Order: sequence, then structure tokens, then C-alpha cells
Amino acid sequence: MTASHSPDSPPADRAPLGDGLRFAFGTLTVLPARITRWDRPAARTGMLCAPLAGLVVGLLATVPGLLLLLLGGGPLLAAAATLAVPAVLTRGLHLDGLADTADGLGSAKPADTALRIMKQSDIGPFGVITLLFVLLIQAAALADLYAEHWTHGALATVVSAVTARLALTQASRAGIPAARPEGLGAAVAGVVPAGSARVLAAAAVLAAAATALPLGVPAALQCAAAVAAALGAAELLLRRCVRRFGGVTGDVFGAVAETAGTAALVALALG
Repeated sequence: MTASHSPDSPPADRAPLGDGLRFAFGTLTVLPARITRWDRPAARTGMLCAPLAGLVVGLLATVPGLLLLLLGGGPLLAAAATLAVPAVLTRGLHLDGLADTADGLGSAKPADTALRIMKQSDIGPFGVITLLFVLLIQAAALADLYAEHWTHGALATVVSAVTARLALTQASRAGIPAARPEGLGAAVAGVVPAGSARVLAAAAVLAAAATALPLGVPAALQCAAAVAAALGAAELLLRRCVRRFGGVTGDVFGAVAETAGTAALVALALG
């Protein structure tokens, strides 16, 4: 990081796309991607590429679910297998972040104490309960979608994964500070210009609608609304965490991603 900008402001320049892709895939997945740069310009490009990492994760996640359906498995089994893939491809970091954030928010302790609770390796009761219900909701929603048709389940899987990573881009926008001076949260806090984040969100809504259009206009509108609603839910959690902890951490990023992905699945399962 150079001295020309503060940690919560976007860098003046942007790293090449290749460096950004390696940053995105290297930090957000276990897929082989050797990070060549660890600076704010690389983080800026990387967080703008985060939805691409979500696209790859979502496409890979559809494979076991569709195979199980093809072999005669039920929608719930297909949903469980589908949801296991993102957990594996992220080493469970987003789910761990969700649990830690729930423990921090539920602790009712001052910000510095809550942050220490979140850094502990164990998971408290708030984290366990949150994980249980979030995974149940995800599985139930995706099973309903698979029960409608395999295309609905596959599309929802991809949309959910992309939206979850898009929420990370939004959480990295300028003006959102880091709660700690170290860690992934500090590395990416404030790196994305607010205008770029808005443009990317709008593009994702339109892309979701276009992707679902072959299923009909109502499906396209629902898909677009699901992305918008999921980003709104993630934004509410993000603002709560910034007020509570004084900024974002790696755990908060994980919680924001899981919240967006879950909200997208629920919105797509309704109606």
C-alpha cells in the first residue's frame, strides 16, 4: 500500500485483469490461482472480479446435484450435494465467517471485545444456531427449486453463488472502513469505487434477468428481483456490522456473502 491514499479509500490505479483474477480466485476459492500481487490495486481489480469467481463456483456446484437427479435422487439430496460444493471450494470460510459474525453481534459486548470473540477458533451458541438455520433454509429453498425442474435449481445455484460474491464487491466499496488494521478485511476494505460497485450491481441484475429469460418473462423478472433483494439484505447486515464493530473484517465478508446467497435462494423459491 502506498502513502498516496488512506486504507479506506480506493487506490488510484487498477492492476491488470490477470492479477485481479488471481487475487479473486486465490482469496475466495481453493481453485489453483497463485496470487502474484498483494496490494490495493490488485485488491481493487480482484474484488471487481469476485462475481466471476462466484460464477465458476456456482457452475461447479450444479454438477453433483444434476448428476444425483439424473441417477434418480430426490430434490433434497440434490440440494444438499449442491450446497456442499461451495463450502468445499471456500474451505468453509464464508460459513465460518457467518458463525463468527453471529457470535460477535450476539455477544452484546463492546466492539473490541466482540472482535476478540470473533477471532477465537471455537464457535459459540449464536454461531451454531445461525449456521443451522441458514443451512436449513438454503437446503429447503434449493430443494423446492429442484422439485420444480432441474433448470430452476441449476439457475438458482449459479445466481446465488454470483450474488454472494457480488455482495463482497459491494462490501469493498469506498467509505467502508476496516475494523482491524490486519487481515483480509483490511486488505480489501474501501478498494472499490462506489460508482463501479453500483454499475456492477446493475449489470448483475440485468444479466440475471437475461439468463432467466428463456424460462419466460416472469422468471426473468423474479431472477432480477432476487439479485436486488439479496444485495439489499446483505447491505443491511453490512451496515449493522459497520456500526457494531467499527468496520469490516474477513468474518463480516463471509457473513455478507452467505446472507446474500441465502436471500437469493429464498427469493427465487417464492412463487
